[in-house]
Amino acid sequence: MNPARQCLLAVLLLLAWPLAARDAETLIAEGLAAEEAHETARALELFLAADQAKPNDAFILQKISKQYSDSTIDTTDVAEKRRRVEQALVYAQRSLELEPDNAVYALSVAICHGKLGLYSNARGRVESARQVKSYAERALALDPRYDWACHVLGRWHHEVAGLGATQRWLVQLIFGGLPDASPATAVDLLRRAVELAPDNPSHHIELGFAYLAANQSDLARTAWTTGLNLPSLEKHDDQAKQRARKALGEAGGTAS
Repeated sequence: MNPARQCLLAVLLLLAWPLAARDAETLIAEGLAAEEAHETARALELFLAADQAKPNDAFILQKISKQYSDSTIDTTDVAEKRRRVEQALVYAQRSLELEPDNAVYALSVAICHGKLGLYSNARGRVESARQVKSYAERALALDPRYDWACHVLGRWHHEVAGLGATQRWLVQLIFGGLPDASPATAVDLLRRAVELAPDNPSHHIELGFAYLAANQSDLARTAWTTGLNLPSLEKHDDQAKQRARKALGEAGGTAS
C-alpha cells in the first residue's frame, strides 16, 4: 500500500474510533479543549463518554453539569432550557455527594438552582433562591478565595434586596419569606470577586449592577465600562456584556 493510502486509512480509522473506546484521560483533555473553545455540544459528548469510561468521577460529573448548564444559551425553547438545567442539577448534586468539601461542586449546585428558578413558578423561584444562598455560602466557606462563590452570593444579595416591599410581603405571607439580603453586602462580595479575578469581565459587570442597586450610579457605569473592555473568557460573558450595554444605554453612558 502506498504511503498516501496508508495515511488516508489511518485518518478514516481515527474518525471511526468510537468515543467509548478512548481512555478517560484522553476524553477529558479533549472535552476541556472543546469547553475552552465554547463548543458546548462537543464538550458534553466527550464528558459523557468520559463518564462511561470512568464512572462516578466527581470532576467529570461536574463538567457534564457545566455543559448542560451552559447549553441553555444555545436554545430558545423554554421547556428545553429547563430540561437541560434539571440535567445539570442532577450531575452537580452527584459530584458534590462524591466530594462534599469541594467548593466548585457546591457552587455548581447553587448555579443550577439559580437557573432552575428562571423556569419555575413563584414557589419554585423562592425555593431556588433559598438553595442558591445556602450552597453559595457553603462554597465560600470551603474556599474563601473562590471568586465565583463571591460573585454568585453577591448577585443573590443585590437581586433579593432589590425586591419591592410588596413582593417581599407576598413572599413572606405565602412562602415563609427569604433570608435577609443587603445591597452593601452585594457590593462587598463582588468587589472581592473583582480583586480575586480582575481579568474576569462578568465580575466587573455584576459589580456594576450591585452598585446600581446601592444607588451608586457613577461607580456602576465605571464597572460596566471596565467589564466591556475586557475580553470574554466564558461562554456566558457575552450575555453579561449585553446586559451591561443595555444598562449603560439606559443610564446615558457609552457602551463599548
